[in-house]
Parts: sequence; structure tokens; C-alpha cells
Amino acid sequence: MRALLLIPAMLALASPAVAETRPARQPTEAQAAQQQRMRQCNTDARTNNLTGDARKEFMRRCLSGHSGGTPTPAN
Repeated sequence: MRALLLIPAMLALASPAVAETRPARQPTEAQAAQQQRMRQCNTDARTNNLTGDARKEFMRRCLSGHSGGTPTPAN
């Protein structure tokens, strides 16, 4: 009886290991560009100590491709 319970348990534990052997998909060129833009905008917002609504507005403008103007530091 114990062996009958162990077999399904071992199969369930082995399944995720098999699924993880698939190679990771590479991002498309557009996805890679968006990820780079997100990194740069985050860095700029952090450098300018932006928080709250000022950060949201800056990130919105930055990610949409606008220059963003001069960021307004948080008070």
C-alpha cells in the first residue's frame, strides 16, 4: 500500500524538473528595447530622488518616449 502512494508522489516531484529543461525564450527586439527604457527611466527617477506622484508622472512621460522635462524632486 505504501508503495502505491509513493509512486504518484515521486512522479509529481519529478514533473517540474522535466519542465524546467526547456530553454528560456529570448525577448524580442521590441521587448529588449522596452526593458532597457524601463531600466534607464528607473535609474533617472532614482538619481533625481523622485517619489509618489512626481515619480509616476516622470515614469509615464519617460516610458512614453517624451523627454520628461526637468523632473520635480519630492518635497
